[in-house]
Amino acid sequence: MHRRVVLAQRPVGVPTLDSFRLEDGPVPTAGEGEVLLQTLYLSLDPYMRDRMSDGPSYAEPVAVGGVMVGGTVSRVLESKAAGFQVGDVVLGNTGWQTHAVMKPGATPMNSLVKLDPKLAPASWSLGVLGMPGLTAYVGLLDLGQPKAGETVVVASATGPVGATVGQIAKLKGCRVVGIAGGAAKCDFAVKEFGFDACIDHHRDDLAAALAEACPKGIDVYFENVGGKVLQAVVPLLNTGARMPVCGVIAWYNLTRLPEGPDLTPVLMRNILTKRLKVQGFIVSDHYDRLGAFHRDMAGWVHAGQVKYREDLTLGLENAPAAFLGLLKGSNFGKVVVQVAE
Repeated sequence: MHRRVVLAQRPVGVPTLDSFRLEDGPVPTAGEGEVLLQTLYLSLDPYMRDRMSDGPSYAEPVAVGGVMVGGTVSRVLESKAAGFQVGDVVLGNTGWQTHAVMKPGATPMNSLVKLDPKLAPASWSLGVLGMPGLTAYVGLLDLGQPKAGETVVVASATGPVGATVGQIAKLKGCRVVGIAGGAAKCDFAVKEFGFDACIDHHRDDLAAALAEACPKGIDVYFENVGGKVLQAVVPLLNTGARMPVCGVIAWYNLTRLPEGPDLTPVLMRNILTKRLKVQGFIVSDHYDRLGAFHRDMAGWVHAGQVKYREDLTLGLENAPAAFLGLLKGSNFGKVVVQVAE
């Protein structure tokens, strides 16, 4: 049986389980030049919320009735394509479904990369050794350009991007302050990932606590959440600070501008007077860095210098609930759905 999760309707504000629909059908067969894939692991990531909407963005939205997009690790069940054999384990982008037929090609959406499960757990290619890891690597090193002795702040500190950003920054000799949701996550960021400090963003005194943890100000802020965290960070940014921006999850479900004072003047004045460098980036624009990333990250992971945590959900039918939990911050680590053994 072929199962797939499709976009049932475009959400207005926060998605619900009604935004998705589980469909069953026959397993497809591979045609000439194609491979039949069985999904083993599915990656769930914040960017998927943006793909559920049809507003202007950097990528085409998922069509209503279309399969939800997502990175996957799959096993080749049938191959009529050169270079692929039955049993190969591959990294691709086949979305929220148990099976897929693909004609391997050169573009990111139809590329298939063979994996060696003996080198690392296959699912890690969806996290620290995959897109989230590359996001952290490029955003911090190429755009953030941390220097030894500087202070680096990153939110979502136990997520796949934030945790990797913090650990790379420590390798570069920086003081690292994380921001995470809850005491357990903050404790993990310090004790397991080696952060110097971690602040619970649920605290009423978030801004004061962050200022105390950053007595010399902030030189690099890796932006992936927006909201009240950004508001607490901006006054602490040092002259010449860098802010790579890869996400603003706190605002993904907005249907109108938030109430309250307009803080744009505060942000813009700081950008001007402190000569800040604020740059958004989409990781797919930086695939030319894959070679260096794979070399460095594989070395750090195998040496134990970069650690990784997964939040595993069993069963494709549970992907929608796991995704909604991700948007609320209830996950603890990289969210991965195990679709098959």
